[in-house]
Amino acid sequence: MDIVIIIVLAAGAMYLMSRNSRKKQKEAVSFRDNLQIGQEVMTGSGYFGTIVAVDDDAITLESTPGNTSRWLRAAIAKLVEAPVADTDDDAEGDVASSAAAAAQIDAENKRAFNIPDDISGLIDKPSFEKPKPDDSDK
Repeated sequence: MDIVIIIVLAAGAMYLMSRNSRKKQKEAVSFRDNLQIGQEVMTGSGYFGTIVAVDDDAITLESTPGNTSRWLRAAIAKLVEAPVADTDDDAEGDVASSAAAAAQIDAENKRAFNIPDDISGLIDKPSFEKPKPDDSDK
């Protein structure tokens, strides 16, 4: 009876793992079937390019103007999103914030203390004189 439970659990685990694999494989096939000219993509090996031609199993990528290469459709790993330009309409805020940052740096420099190059100034110098007895011992 114990062996039947083990076999059933193993079969269930194999089914769940294969189901997830099939789902991911279907998503990858759907992604590769929907590739279009003009999309920015990355291959599995890390090659970036823009799709300029789509054949049955071949995709032509252009990495720089005039530099094209052919890739298998299965080699395309993912779409690359175009970087969003950081638009800053408040130019005066940048000047004010940089002035505030400069003032803060100046204040920190004034609070800074000198650190010697060696440790001779950090330790007490040894004294070779005998300590004088305290008057409180009498």
